[in-house]
Amino acid sequence: MEKFLIIAGPCVIESEDLLLRVGEKLREIQERFKDIEVVFKSSFDKANRSSIHSFRGHGLEYGLKALRRVKEEFGFRVTTDIHESWQAELVAEVADIIQIPAFLCRQTDLLLAAAKTGRAVNVKKGQFLAPWDTKNIVEKLKFGGAKEIYLTERGTTFGYNNLVVDFRSLPIMRRYAKVIYDATHSLQLPGGLGDKSGGMREFAFALMRAAVAVGCDGIFMETHPEPEKALSDSATQIPLDQVETMIEAVLEIRSVVQKYTELEAKILDL
Repeated sequence: MEKFLIIAGPCVIESEDLLLRVGEKLREIQERFKDIEVVFKSSFDKANRSSIHSFRGHGLEYGLKALRRVKEEFGFRVTTDIHESWQAELVAEVADIIQIPAFLCRQTDLLLAAAKTGRAVNVKKGQFLAPWDTKNIVEKLKFGGAKEIYLTERGTTFGYNNLVVDFRSLPIMRRYAKVIYDATHSLQLPGGLGDKSGGMREFAFALMRAAVAVGCDGIFMETHPEPEKALSDSATQIPLDQVETMIEAVLEIRSVVQKYTELEAKILDL
């Protein structure tokens, strides 16, 4: 059985010290649970913040230096998102997985630039996209030479300032690539607080368990020691001290679900 991915870390790189603090806890979790692989995630730039006044990060140079420190200190694979094609080659010098933001998931040049690096690519499914449309994303990445591809479900626009998760999307997208469930961005209320996004963090654990029961290859979760003080996505990041319990629960569910994968495959082929 392949290891279950846990893609986790602070939303934005606030400081190198924050990354090391979170990384230390994630290393403890990695050492306890042998069936998972922790991939450390944090963004050097949050280019799509609601307000011009919102904190975006400290930039590419600082961000890559901090992520390199995490790799060296803890041995994790690391991932971060790119927003422009020229960033792909530079980010690939440090990141093992290049993340494509949901709003940019159909940008052909960005996808091809990420694929060209030879790194794994994880694409967040756009809030506006049907799950079967991700087939075209995967085809673009394969055309560009990508070998390791992930698609991440992060909710679909449902009216104004709201997202909803259609769990049919997980088995649909797994026809094309490995699938990750984003347990934090799925709970955003985009622009719900006027100059920033709100969120419903209280439902993260429930939807995380549901996603594993439906079937996925990993969980994406942003986490922070003090979410209420986080400089980005404070309404949805998971408190760092709750992450271990959540992972323990989803692994128990996964151990049961794995027994029925063959039956599921037969059902989906009908």
